[in-house]
Amino acid sequence: MLYPRVSLYALMLAAAGIPLYIHLPRFASVNLGIGLGTIGTILLVIRLVDLVQDPLIGWAIDRWPRAQAAFATAAALGLAIGFPLLFSPRSGPNVVPQLVAILVFLFSAYSLGMILLYGRSATLAKEPTPKALMTLAAFREGGMLAGVVIAAIAPTLFIALGAGAQGYPAFGLFLGALALITAVIALPIWRRAPVQGDKFSLAGLNQAGALRLLVLALVNSLPVAITSTLFLFFVEDRLHLSGKAGPLLILFFLSAGLSVPLWARMSQRVGSKTTLLIAMPLAILGFVGAAFLAPGNMMGFALVCLASGAALGADMVILPAMFSVALTKAGLKASLAFGIWSFAGKLGLALAAFTVLPLLERSGFTPGASNSAVALNTLNISYAVIPCILKLGALALVFALPTEDQPK
Repeated sequence: MLYPRVSLYALMLAAAGIPLYIHLPRFASVNLGIGLGTIGTILLVIRLVDLVQDPLIGWAIDRWPRAQAAFATAAALGLAIGFPLLFSPRSGPNVVPQLVAILVFLFSAYSLGMILLYGRSATLAKEPTPKALMTLAAFREGGMLAGVVIAAIAPTLFIALGAGAQGYPAFGLFLGALALITAVIALPIWRRAPVQGDKFSLAGLNQAGALRLLVLALVNSLPVAITSTLFLFFVEDRLHLSGKAGPLLILFFLSAGLSVPLWARMSQRVGSKTTLLIAMPLAILGFVGAAFLAPGNMMGFALVCLASGAALGADMVILPAMFSVALTKAGLKASLAFGIWSFAGKLGLALAAFTVLPLLERSGFTPGASNSAVALNTLNISYAVIPCILKLGALALVFALPTEDQPK
């Protein structure tokens, strides 16, 4: 039951991540009346908190290895408290400070859980070998993607069941309950004896080849960050597929989830670098296809979701596993390193929101309203063209990676 419990904890975190990264911009703009530029600034400010916080969380996990059960429980309790607060209706002059305070609290709990889960890879794997770490990564990312699918479909289901406010208050309560249940069921995995490595250092990180993987992770996170931030806007306002965002989001993440075991097996046969070189062009094709879609073309965008979702599956399972393998081979403590890894990924999301949301606002784009051709063209370029260019940059970085030995 070790790996299924790992999958469940990953599911909880992913279900928490989706509303923070995909639902939040639309919820805050439509339900709370906050401008897109302000939302982008809020997300950047929270990332500045993470700049200090995430490495400190990783340091604390390494410093007190026997407290991992307490850390895991604290993360789940933070999510259980924070999500009902986040999606509760509010208005008035203090809505922005309230939103910032709740988001800092939620992101702290989310960061604690994510850094613990990834930083304890060597502990949670049945043995600290590249093959076992890749198997663990497959279970972990499979759970992540299952959580994403649940979070994507939940608001639509709650609306169908009669929930008000676009289903968000009920969604917040659901996420809180999920976190409490997961905390209890997953507790045994955190009682395993922690595998500790040598003291973390940037020199050791560089010598292990992990620094270049950090740079790759940051650049590679930007395209996904942009498309995640703009997904609901693109579907509802650019393609005019009203009410179809939920099913399309589910299709995207189902494609990612079903592809995870395929990419994991492929990486064990041909190596991680070769697998990424096969997977990344799928994302590029998806971005190119999205740029030329006509309004109402649901079938075309469904194909885009299938291709880009499959590419995301490779990113999710392979890059963290490569980082874990590099750290394990070098004998380094992993949690502080994954604190930096976590920050790199979230910095990509913040940069995306801080760049594209104000850009859309300046173009005159308004979610849920009738928009000009200039505003919709800006949305199209932001969602499809810019991520395509960034993904080409990530592909170039993968080409520059050394060819690794085959996993044992």
